[in-house]
Amino acid sequence: MTNTETEVAAPIVLVERHDHVLLITLNRPQARNAVNAEMCVRVGDALEAADNDPEIRAVVLTGAGDKAFCAGADLKAISRGEAVIPKDCEHWGLAGYVSHPISKPTIAAVNGPALGGGTELVLASDLAIAADTASFGLPEVTRGLIAGAGGAFRLPTRLPQVVAMELLLTGDTISAERALELNLVNRVVPAAQVLEQALNLAQRIADNAPLAVQATKRIALGQSSGGGRPGEERGWAATTAELSGVAFSEDAQEGPVPSPKSASRYGQGADCRSSPSLLRRKRWVPGYIIRAPSVSLYPPRTGPEAHRREIASPIPVIHFSTGS
Repeated sequence: MTNTETEVAAPIVLVERHDHVLLITLNRPQARNAVNAEMCVRVGDALEAADNDPEIRAVVLTGAGDKAFCAGADLKAISRGEAVIPKDCEHWGLAGYVSHPISKPTIAAVNGPALGGGTELVLASDLAIAADTASFGLPEVTRGLIAGAGGAFRLPTRLPQVVAMELLLTGDTISAERALELNLVNRVVPAAQVLEQALNLAQRIADNAPLAVQATKRIALGQSSGGGRPGEERGWAATTAELSGVAFSEDAQEGPVPSPKSASRYGQGADCRSSPSLLRRKRWVPGYIIRAPSVSLYPPRTGPEAHRREIASPIPVIHFSTGS
């Protein structure tokens, strides 16, 4: 079997069970773990399975390889007119994760650069362990766009407002050490240890009383038992309202598809949310859907189960056990 055939056959998302911890790995290292439609479904389904399994008490999200944690949405897929957030999964958001809160604690094991959508995955996590090779940033404004997957309103809640505003308005990136200084991540470790440390932290959480942990998370984050976060509704609404004006502006139309130089800086198109031709054709763009003349982020939830989605196919899970 050739390497190409192996890559094609490899699961896009790996789901492994380590006692009471579920490990979800974005498994597209050759594409810097960029998000496509299948990844969105697989991650979203894994989160649903974790939330409904009383034996799972914490979730760790990481990326395969050492080149990137996640490069955001797959620009190549978008250029082919493919949806990166498939129908019926819009409410889960980018990677089936950014607008998909669950009752179990979630930890991002950031194994490399996490720009654009990658940073938004970190912001959607409860805790984060970063490799010393990681970097963070929301460079959307450099492309004439906004961070549409929660970054624009979540970053100011995680950092001092003036620091968050500088990063949002300049599109600058920060190192893992700087992220630690700003309390964006819990700790920074050598790259080879990032997954081990994240799993250890998840296991420490899993050792505690699960109902008490889940109740504490809901109280701390203002999260309902059904998964909703009323405190974020204004942020999502504001993002939706602003997005419709920005996405079809001349600024966005002039924002180019990344050149090889910029692609090497930002990853596989993750931070260029769309090309002008895609905007005109009203195609999907990372983190949100363009439906001219308006833009819809995520359908409103009408009840505690409105965000649920029946799992269409079994998720292969690898079981690991360190003892009874």
